[in-house]
Amino acid sequence: MEDGLMDLPENWEGAPLSYKAIFLAIVGRTGNGKSSVANTILGKPTFYFSHGIDPITCASEMRSTILKDGRRVHVIDTPGLYDFSTGSEFVGREILKCIDLARGGLHAVLMVFSIKNRISSDEEFAIQNLKTFFGDKIIDYVSVVLTGGDILEMREITLSEYIKRLPELLKNFILLCQKRVIIFDNMTKNEAKRERQVRQLISLIDDVVAINGGKPFTRQIYERALCQQQIKKQNKDNPECSTKGLAKRKEKLDISYDDESKGISEMVHCDLYGKIEKLQKNFSQEKTSRLKLDENTKTSIQELQNAIEKLRLEAKEIVETSETARLISIQELQNAIEKLRLEAKEIAETVESARLLSDKKIRELKAELESNCGCVIL
Repeated sequence: MEDGLMDLPENWEGAPLSYKAIFLAIVGRTGNGKSSVANTILGKPTFYFSHGIDPITCASEMRSTILKDGRRVHVIDTPGLYDFSTGSEFVGREILKCIDLARGGLHAVLMVFSIKNRISSDEEFAIQNLKTFFGDKIIDYVSVVLTGGDILEMREITLSEYIKRLPELLKNFILLCQKRVIIFDNMTKNEAKRERQVRQLISLIDDVVAINGGKPFTRQIYERALCQQQIKKQNKDNPECSTKGLAKRKEKLDISYDDESKGISEMVHCDLYGKIEKLQKNFSQEKTSRLKLDENTKTSIQELQNAIEKLRLEAKEIVETSETARLISIQELQNAIEKLRLEAKEIAETVESARLLSDKKIRELKAELESNCGCVIL
């Protein structure tokens, strides 16, 4: 790290996470390599891109892939939202569509800039007005991606050195994003290098999720920000104008947000209760099987004891009948008794093994049940 700017090492890892899906949006000016970044993350040419100034992506689209750690990544490629010639209504509509595609909300927003292109006036305007479009909270979800990493590699320039050369506006914006910046080489054919870039990017996103407590950027957060902007604008344009209507809309959005949070909480509790109920059922079944095993063991041992006693009585009877017969039959009976003894020993060992396995399974189920329900089971 130089002058407080981040230069990611190859083996850098981010905060560990437990969530199973990542939703991220990629935004930037047409020609900066948004679609190429998306394809690099996905590991295949899913989104079409153009080397010219005309946009190929005309509407927000989402594609998915599965990482090696089992998590699913959903990548949303957006049209040139910085190309303000499309009109503010189109930009606002695409922002909402982008958020809605993520269903539960966006975990991260990647702002793509190209080393090969100068910062345009549209990009400067977007950086300056990002909070106006999305609200103050959006900064906590943004990371900067610089494409054209092959050029820096060829010129042997580090990321920190390059950032020093950036315009103050972009440099300050990177600092505002807590120095979450990464360099991307979209031209590489080296699969190991591609995977390393994706791993570093996912680590950045892991940090973003950790910073926001696992809460994604939702439509409710966006609409609340718009409502606050409208209130500020109306108060500025006409201080005497009543804001009751906008305040009521904000209150409605607050209620909607609270309802959404309550729904998520109820879903988590329902899932936990279902898991506890299943563990209780498995625990009860295992105890029943254990009791049945003990009962069957007692029956088998009693049957063997009865058979041995019967043979002993038969041996006694033979001894009393004839000395010759005794000499012949005793050996046969001894063999039979020895055979039964070995069978009894084998059954006892099998029963003991089954009992130990049952005890272990009961302990594991009990521990898991106590862990999930937060109580001690006697």
